[in-house]
Amino acid sequence: MTFNSNADVSGSGAKRRGPGGGAIAGGIGGLGAIAVILLNIFTGGDFSSLLGGGGGMQAGPGTESEVENCLTGADANASIDCRLAAGSKVINAYWGTQVQGYRPPQLIIVDGSTPTACGTASNQTGPFYCPPEETVYIDPTFFDILEQQFGDKAGDFAQLYVLAHEYGHHIQQITGIFDQYPNNGTGPESNGVRTELQADCFAGAWAADASRQTDAHGVAYIQPPSEAQIRDALDAAAAVGDDHIQAQSGRVNPESWTHGSSEQRKRWFATGYQSGPGACDTFGVGTP
Repeated sequence: MTFNSNADVSGSGAKRRGPGGGAIAGGIGGLGAIAVILLNIFTGGDFSSLLGGGGGMQAGPGTESEVENCLTGADANASIDCRLAAGSKVINAYWGTQVQGYRPPQLIIVDGSTPTACGTASNQTGPFYCPPEETVYIDPTFFDILEQQFGDKAGDFAQLYVLAHEYGHHIQQITGIFDQYPNNGTGPESNGVRTELQADCFAGAWAADASRQTDAHGVAYIQPPSEAQIRDALDAAAAVGDDHIQAQSGRVNPESWTHGSSEQRKRWFATGYQSGPGACDTFGVGTP
């Protein structure tokens, strides 16, 4: 998505935390390390211990500050940190019109690593939402992984899709969906898969409405997405499908799925995009 250059995106409240820790070192390498990274995507779990020792990641509390130089849409178009911060402002504006009593989550852009109530947030764990803290953690280097390992370009719209997916988990948290449908294992019909697909659907609903959100001066934050940008977001959804990830190691096992197939993720994003959040009841269908 492209921000209008004169849109006022200041005051998002997003923070940057770091420096601390470092890159993946030792333990599982290659696709094994990537699989562990993707196992954490869009969940509150921390599986970084599977990477083993031999250097690893040293997590410290680091320092925290407001995201700087993020005042206009032009800044958001030029900087990924500002794009995520500005994106959070637009996402919050949308959900504020959809959920009564909506309260925004905190967005932390991770530089290196930082400890959280849900485990370490780092370039090992990828983006995730931490329910106890009501906080989204995202390391922008994740998008390099998508491109390098799975051939997804992870352009501007795809980056905001990933962010909007995590905010979808926040909606599930504050509306009681997490409590109503607790984790009951893995598999294509599990609550876990339905939860992830619903977050994809919520992301699609936001994407369809994003260009209608305006700043205090009536300027739209974001331009309507192009067909190419929509395809980019759908490609990102497909890239993190369980079957696509498992295919990298040579064996696809639907009973171990936690997020849904590439087809499911694309389809539910499209459902939200076309029909809005009211169509996102992934728990009310036989096979989502």
